This record gives sequence, C-alpha cells and structure tokens, in this order.
Amino acid sequence: MAGPVLQMNARERRLLSVLGFVGAIVVLLAIPFGLEAIVRSGASDNDELRQALSDVQDARTVVRERQAKRDAIVARYARKAPELAGFLETSARAVKLEVTDSTPMPDQPHGKRYVEHGTNVRLKKTGMLALARFLESIERSGYPVAVTRLNIRRRSGELDSYDVEVGVSSYDRLQAAPVAPAAGSAKP
Repeated sequence: MAGPVLQMNARERRLLSVLGFVGAIVVLLAIPFGLEAIVRSGASDNDELRQALSDVQDARTVVRERQAKRDAIVARYARKAPELAGFLETSARAVKLEVTDSTPMPDQPHGKRYVEHGTNVRLKKTGMLALARFLESIERSGYPVAVTRLNIRRRSGELDSYDVEVGVSSYDRLQAAPVAPAAGSAKP
C-alpha cells in the first residue's frame, strides 16, 4: 500500500490525508452519537415497560373492584328469598300496618340464571310514616327483594290516610346443573 501512496503527487497525498482525517473524525463522532441513540432507544423501551406496568397495576384495582361487586352479588343471592306473602305480612306487622290482600304474580325467568317471583299487596288506611318504614324494611332486609310497583291513593276526608298497592319482587339465582362426564372419559 505504501507503494501507490508514494507514487502520488503532493496534491493527491494532501487530499488523501485530509480525507483520512475527515473519515477519522466522522468515525470518532459517530461512536458517541450511535451510543446515544442506543441509550435513548433503551430509555424509550423502559418508559414503555414502565407505562405497561402502571397499566397492569391500575387494571388490578379495577379487577379487584369488579370481583368485590361480583362477590357481593353472589353473597346477596346466596341467601334465598323468603316467601313474599309471609315476608311482607311480617314486615307490615312490624310497623303496625295491616295487609288486606295479597296476590301472587307468575314467576318470570330473567336470562338463564335468575327467576323473579312477584306479589302485590294492598294496605288500607296507611299513614305516610308507617308506609315509609315498611318500604325501608323491605329494602334493608338483606334479601334480593325490590319494590317494583307503588300506587298510593289518598282517602277522602281523612288526614294522613292512604290506600296503597305495593308490588314486590324477589329474585332467586338458579343453581347450575351438574355437568355429566362424557361417555368415553369415564375411568374404569
């Protein structure tokens, strides 16, 4: 290699040395810029991983909240609703009301898991405070029971006296049928 360089004239040798010097500077500058690009790429990856971990942590709280709600629903439906007519009669007597008429409604399925049982009751000569306490006792019973209908008519000539018709529904969760093993998978 030294042979062809020595055969060059002075101008070509100077041009070659300048070109070599520029090439060396470019190589020396390319190394830090390349390393910086690699570091920034790693930092970007770290930021993405940090964000993914944060998203997972946030999702855990959401999943826990959903699980808590699901557990609360399962716990509420684990306690089978009582017979509505007797339950309403007992609740009414507790607040000194008298049920004059009770009419059961036909059961209605709600999807594959729940069935609704309904009953309409009539209360005569009811005061508003006693009615409020009666409705509150239904809601706070802890059973899956809800007031679905309320019709209040004021009795003429009497203060704080109403004829009330209340529709109450209870909901029961149906038990899943046990799954039978497949015919070919039975162990001898």
